[in-house]
Amino acid sequence: MSISSANIPIAEVRRTGTERLFQPVGLGRYNLPHRIVMAPLTRSRARQPGNVPTALNASYYAQRASAALIISEATQVSQQGQGYAWTPGIHSHDQVEGWRLVTGAVHGAGGLIFMQLWHVGRISHPSLQPDGMIPVAPSAIRPAGEAFIENEKGEGALVPFVTPRALQTEEMHYVVQQYARGARNALEAGFDGVEVHAANGYLPDQFICSRTNRRTDQYGGPIENRARLLTEVTEAVCEVWGPNRIGVRLSPLGIFNDIGDDEPEITFGYLAEKLNEYGLAYLHIVNPAAAAIGKGIEPDLATSRMLQLIREKYHGPLIAAGGFDQDTAEAWLKQGKADLIAFGRKFLANPDLPERFRRRAHLNADDASTYYGGGVKGYTDYPTLAQERGEEAKPCVDDRWR
Repeated sequence: MSISSANIPIAEVRRTGTERLFQPVGLGRYNLPHRIVMAPLTRSRARQPGNVPTALNASYYAQRASAALIISEATQVSQQGQGYAWTPGIHSHDQVEGWRLVTGAVHGAGGLIFMQLWHVGRISHPSLQPDGMIPVAPSAIRPAGEAFIENEKGEGALVPFVTPRALQTEEMHYVVQQYARGARNALEAGFDGVEVHAANGYLPDQFICSRTNRRTDQYGGPIENRARLLTEVTEAVCEVWGPNRIGVRLSPLGIFNDIGDDEPEITFGYLAEKLNEYGLAYLHIVNPAAAAIGKGIEPDLATSRMLQLIREKYHGPLIAAGGFDQDTAEAWLKQGKADLIAFGRKFLANPDLPERFRRRAHLNADDASTYYGGGVKGYTDYPTLAQERGEEAKPCVDDRWR
């Protein structure tokens, strides 16, 4: 859910006539015109009841179709996988039809969109679960922090997390099938591909990281076992889409959602090498420097060591996200640290971000008070450069979507 903002202390890059950001690149079966990706951003604006995407969501994504690739907001593959109020799903007929509005709008605007498949595991609350059940996790370890739920007044509220229930070994096949069903539904809804969300302290990451996985079965212990859920999910999704339309997101050195691993270089080195075997469209990583600052580690050292390891083990296209501006993005591309850069908050507030980057134009500031929940305000009312010049109609600002 986090919309993070870790700055990267890389020297400013002088603009040249052929910036890497605007060079074409291949991504699986697709040829992209540039390297500016829209990162997945939770916005909590699905229609209730049912967590269904609407025409408002379609407008939001279509406005940003100039991204080389849009990665959708995280989308739960089941009600069990939901962890925040008002987030969309991909497990019901109505949700599939709602997402079809989105993909049709994006394609109509000339864009490309992947769905991010999501199961939050323990980062949930009984009020979000089917029949008020306890959230599931690899082990019964309660996370620090609070869950974002809808209270009895229909308002967003923060409440303490509960201790989750450890999944039984025989349940693991069912969890994998939730992802497979989500992948099939995403295909039916007209997406161009899918991304498996295995980062940011959600269920696959909870299995991967040693501090949240205390299991003694084939899903716990050595990294080969802790990675088993991710590899089984990846294989199931590949059966639906084929590997060249699939990405996986990881967060090396991540600490968001009370996650942590005791041997991150061994863990993520193994994952990068294992995922390399599938021939995926891409690997998407959250910039390790974003978490390094919180751990008291010198960011450049932590970032360079982890990135070098991942680059050595994973040979396909690499997308990096987390706190980039235009110059730091260009620097990473020129230094070979990544092949594409994903932008979150900048795309949130600047629907025409690639055009603004091309022109070195000013950027709209994002309004944090409108990140989660609400309607048009802070969602589809950010102007483009053309709208500021009066060359296009101003975006709709009525509140009928609230």
